Amino acid sequence: MPSPSAPSGASGRSGASGRPSPAAPAAGAGGRALRADCGDCFGLCCVALSFTASADFAADKPAGRPCHHLAEDFRCGIHTRLRERGFPGCAAFDCLGAGQRVSQVTFGGRDWRAHPELAPAMFAAFPVVRHLHELLWYLTEALRLPRARPVHAELRAALAATDALAGGTPEELARLDLSAHRERVNALLLRAGELARAGVPGRKADHRGADLTGARLRNAALRGANLRGARLLAADLRGADLTAADLTGADLRGADLRGADLSGALFLAQSQLDAARGDADTRLPARLARPAHWPARG
Repeated sequence: MPSPSAPSGASGRSGASGRPSPAAPAAGAGGRALRADCGDCFGLCCVALSFTASADFAADKPAGRPCHHLAEDFRCGIHTRLRERGFPGCAAFDCLGAGQRVSQVTFGGRDWRAHPELAPAMFAAFPVVRHLHELLWYLTEALRLPRARPVHAELRAALAATDALAGGTPEELARLDLSAHRERVNALLLRAGELARAGVPGRKADHRGADLTGARLRNAALRGANLRGARLLAADLRGADLTAADLTGADLRGADLRGADLSGALFLAQSQLDAARGDADTRLPARLARPAHWPARG
């Protein structure tokens, strides 16, 4: 499974199915839900993607091979115990609705177990659609920014074009130049972020793509900072002010966000929070949920 990248996605919440399910889903083009609904998916993230044994995954798993915890009904057998069993990467992952789209739309509800001849194409389509849904999520977020109004028309056009690509046939998805499309969309998202950050007066820190692993940023004034793609693994951000900071694709795994103000952060995804540490004093945007594994008090 991929770790947060630029852009990166959001994480689902756990439901009665024993796998993530949607909670207050964001809507993309045409009102499409951009939050995982695992009840309508054939466990694609547990099969199509690879795992590398690390702090995020307890074991190696090659792409195309089902995780040994995946049950016959496509449910995760350890979903409620993922973190304690050494799979926090799975707990923080969200396909942003790509799983159910590939399962129910692209392949018309035919699963890879009953139709093994479809497996290679299905497993190849899933990561492509997941990346496209990731872009849909970011474009939707950009359209929420009043200061990005000068590029709203371009954002809406890019949203419609990306959604159309995600709805392609397996053959069309296989031929898609995903890198080129991501580059075009990312340039537009960067402009939207710059317009939004321009509303913060004074000098703004530029840490785009910086390696800030373990950085001591306690109580740091990071209002309007550019943190796109920054590596903030295990960084100390306790009490930091991240108002209007662009967190597109910032790697927050293990980052300490206790008491930090992220209420006005730009492009902050649920998956980033789910991979970080925080507490009841961490200020979040209203649209995001406080991770269940965060303690009530620091």
